[in-house]
Amino acid sequence: MNYLAHIYLSGEIEELKIGNFIADSIKGNKFQHFPDKIKDGIILHRALDTFTDKHPTVRKSTHRLFNAYGHYSAVIVDILYDHFLAKNWEDYSKIPLFDYTQNFYNLLKDNYDILPLRVQQFLPYMIHDNWLYNYATIEGIGKILFQMDHRTKNRSKMKSAIKELKLHYSLFEAEFTVFFSEIIPYSSKEIQKIMNPGENPQ
Repeated sequence: MNYLAHIYLSGEIEELKIGNFIADSIKGNKFQHFPDKIKDGIILHRALDTFTDKHPTVRKSTHRLFNAYGHYSAVIVDILYDHFLAKNWEDYSKIPLFDYTQNFYNLLKDNYDILPLRVQQFLPYMIHDNWLYNYATIEGIGKILFQMDHRTKNRSKMKSAIKELKLHYSLFEAEFTVFFSEIIPYSSKEIQKIMNPGENPQ
């Protein structure tokens, strides 16, 4: 999953959202200096990534792209799944997507000093172009894939994945829906486990 899904699966706890969002920029155990709930968000992110990577439905999506994109296929699926979350946002949240994204950007700005340097560097571009909101359109996803391809110096060929999205759109969307219906309760249990160690989540 990409940024939007990780943020959403953090629930309403702001520090968890921050930790979940910055986790890809924190390697190994280098998260120990963060406040406890931000550390919890980083731990949650890693648990969600493990669940995602092992999920058979996600593997179907990844396999469909593997011949063309190799190990980049998993990254592409993460981005495509964020598209379907954004597109179908009203099925998952009562807060309009635009408002949700603005609230999150404000949260990041309010906690700017604690963000890793890498996040501080891309945050202005993320806010200016409203990446999270623009996941909802095929055009927006196309721009993200183009940027990711550029970052790999065109080795990934990710900008071409928009063709596969259009060709297999209904299949990818159906797979996302199945997967997301299962990761939501998983995330809720993980949050309970992480924040209340020693208790057995129901």
